[in-house]
Amino acid sequence: MKLKLHWQVLIAMGAGVVFALTLGEKALFVAPLGTIFLRLLKMIIVPLIIFSITSGVAGLGDSRTLGRMGAKTFGYYFLTSLLAILVGLTLSNLIQPGAGLHLNEQSAAFDPGTLAKPKSMFEILIRMIPTNPVQAMADGDMLGIIFWSIVFGFGITRLQGRPQQFLNQFFQYGFTAMMTITRGIIAFLPIGVFGLITKAVATAGSELFKAVGMYIITIAVGLSIHFLVILPVVFWLFTRLNPLDHARAMLPAFLTAFSTSSSGATLPVTMDCVENRAGVSNKVSSFVLPLGATINMDGTALYECAGVLFIAQALGVHLGFLQQVTIVLTAFLASVGTAAVPSAGLVMIFVVLDAVGLGNNPGAALIVGTMLAVDRPLDMFRTMVNVTSDSIGAVVVAKSEGEEHLYSAI
Repeated sequence: MKLKLHWQVLIAMGAGVVFALTLGEKALFVAPLGTIFLRLLKMIIVPLIIFSITSGVAGLGDSRTLGRMGAKTFGYYFLTSLLAILVGLTLSNLIQPGAGLHLNEQSAAFDPGTLAKPKSMFEILIRMIPTNPVQAMADGDMLGIIFWSIVFGFGITRLQGRPQQFLNQFFQYGFTAMMTITRGIIAFLPIGVFGLITKAVATAGSELFKAVGMYIITIAVGLSIHFLVILPVVFWLFTRLNPLDHARAMLPAFLTAFSTSSSGATLPVTMDCVENRAGVSNKVSSFVLPLGATINMDGTALYECAGVLFIAQALGVHLGFLQQVTIVLTAFLASVGTAAVPSAGLVMIFVVLDAVGLGNNPGAALIVGTMLAVDRPLDMFRTMVNVTSDSIGAVVVAKSEGEEHLYSAI
């Protein structure tokens, strides 16, 4: 019987540690396996963002349908994602999980002058607007790519007839293809982890894993706060309903999300629970939930924000207020572009790294490799948080639309 992916990753991690400790620097001949895997991840970033965001926005249909329900849905998604990012930002600054870590030659090779240094909030907004979208794609300008994809997706909703249908199908099929490629690359995760962990242990020693332990605690505490405190409070403030009723109604979806690590794969279960157990109408659930599975990723947004701050701290790089604002903004936009498949958030961590000038740093790649090895349980928790936020959004919108008899089936 084939082992589940998370067991394969754990075995690969253990094998990499033993291999590196046994052979020392001689074990570095397998390091290219990790490098190849990281390059494969980076390879799919730009097309994944373009197809994911454009198809998600274009899939809303006629722009007139965005109206009242669209404004409520997007407002809720923006609020909860921003709250999740702020939790990650606050905990990372308080706990400082990467502080004190020294990456030998990788840290010494880093030039702080390469960091992106926006002078004002307006400069951040200006940087989002590409003068040449094709050039932005070629240069890997993630903020520009994300902005253009959102604008182009909205433009598709303004079309009529066959042109709209053609472009909708094109980007949806493209997104499906990118999800297939992403799954294929993640299937090689154990091999990549073996190479990355071997290099990490052989070059940085146990100090790196101690810091990663603090990183795991930071992410887990942040996700717990968002899952157990912030989302229930938001739910109660907008609906005046008991959050425990929602938890009972959504339990099958929560367990499915935790086990599959994919909000997309969980979507049929989520819709069934929201409609048949929470009592939300199909009109609301069919609009809010598929959109949420595409663009509402609270757990992923928290992870990306805290992860980049952890990497910066581990490299000894100080990020000022405006650079942390850049992280907040990019983490939100990157979470919108994250595919609803297992570990897709791993791909998007490079988007946020690029936004503050750390994307090509060898020390950053080394730390990301170690983060990959311990990501599976965090990814399972992140996905459950994502699905929780989606389902609460459906109930919030349904309540605001005057729907009654919610949770009468439980």
